[in-house]
Amino acid sequence: MFVQIKDLQIFKKKALNWANSFEICCLLDSNQYQDPYSKFDLLIAAGTVDFISSKESSTSFDQLNEFRKKHAGWIFGGLGYDLKNEIEDLSSKNPDFLNFPDLFFFAPQHLLLLKGDVLEIISDDAKQIWKNINDLDIEQSFLAPKVDINCRFTKTDYLDTVNEIKKEIAQGNIYETNFCIEFYAEQINLQPTHTFNQLNTLSPSPFSNYFKWFDQYILSATPERFLSKRGRKLISQPIKGTAKRSLNLLEDEQIKKDLVNHPKEQQENVMIVDLVRNDLTKSAKKGTVKVEELFGVYSFKQVHQMISTVVCELDDAISNAYVLKNSFPMGSMTGAPKIKAMQLMEKYERSKRGMYSGAVGYFSPDDDFDFNVIIRSILYNERTKYLSFQVGSAITYYAEPEKEYEECLLKVKAILEIFT
Repeated sequence: MFVQIKDLQIFKKKALNWANSFEICCLLDSNQYQDPYSKFDLLIAAGTVDFISSKESSTSFDQLNEFRKKHAGWIFGGLGYDLKNEIEDLSSKNPDFLNFPDLFFFAPQHLLLLKGDVLEIISDDAKQIWKNINDLDIEQSFLAPKVDINCRFTKTDYLDTVNEIKKEIAQGNIYETNFCIEFYAEQINLQPTHTFNQLNTLSPSPFSNYFKWFDQYILSATPERFLSKRGRKLISQPIKGTAKRSLNLLEDEQIKKDLVNHPKEQQENVMIVDLVRNDLTKSAKKGTVKVEELFGVYSFKQVHQMISTVVCELDDAISNAYVLKNSFPMGSMTGAPKIKAMQLMEKYERSKRGMYSGAVGYFSPDDDFDFNVIIRSILYNERTKYLSFQVGSAITYYAEPEKEYEECLLKVKAILEIFT
């Protein structure tokens, strides 16, 4: 069934409220950013035909591979950062306050796919779904509660820890790492749909998503693509390099120029590009890995970002589940060398990352896929009433701790604005 949408913003709010009435749903929103690899502007999946969930298993990607064989149409799901322990000889000892599964996927009952102003409803009950969505009322004035946000690190703790990490770099243990800290609040009664709408208005991003998995929620304003497959082509677009926006157009343009020419930002970016190239070789036809764009600067409502694009041609012998495994976790959230960086961050960080630094995405009926990076995201456990958002920055030998701290606050500016 095809329908023309007249008011996109009202439709999105109503459709999200409808989807949220199911125990499991996923919304993926490009926020009208133009991307050569996107297939839709908005995609909503709701209800379940079947699902899988894995926690601290040694076979998560095998389970995903079998689930994909069983369901060859649309499936949606998430990959938690701590799947690293299944992929490499690593462990996660830091406390987990959210308890998301490490891997979870579902085959939906109903699908809404919007491109331009044309909505396709894929369901046995398409006409009834369209009626149900239109009959919904939406609250226009709701704002998220103002809460006391805590952090696992004081500013002094953070600065001291960055200096300790720089000593590791000086000793040659690693070249670069992504050091992350957690902000949190307890005993919070959150209305996830309204909070997501608020976040998506403040910080519209090309890979925004809302994921409800029973009583756990991901509300994401992420600008970063982890890995996408289009035909036989794999695309990874790591972000390394962040700068503030300015309301002054001339100043804003100068900030962009300074970002692309900044030696430290370039160093961060090229190290991770090399790491991503190495990860892609595990899934690529020999000799096909290449950098399609280096140091591209893209502007979002809150920040400018330096994004590079690495591509390859997929080896036909490797199935999609193992393509994801071969590049996971994404290099932009780990560091180089990858395994050592992950080991050290387990030592210096104070919270289990869980879904933060993980990915959410889909497999489509033509066997393509697209997964984002879960950053700039609110994570919420409705049962325990625990709210969390983490943030990180790249630490190199030349990193200035005070500036790294300021970058972390810049990255979570929109989320802090919602709650404080």
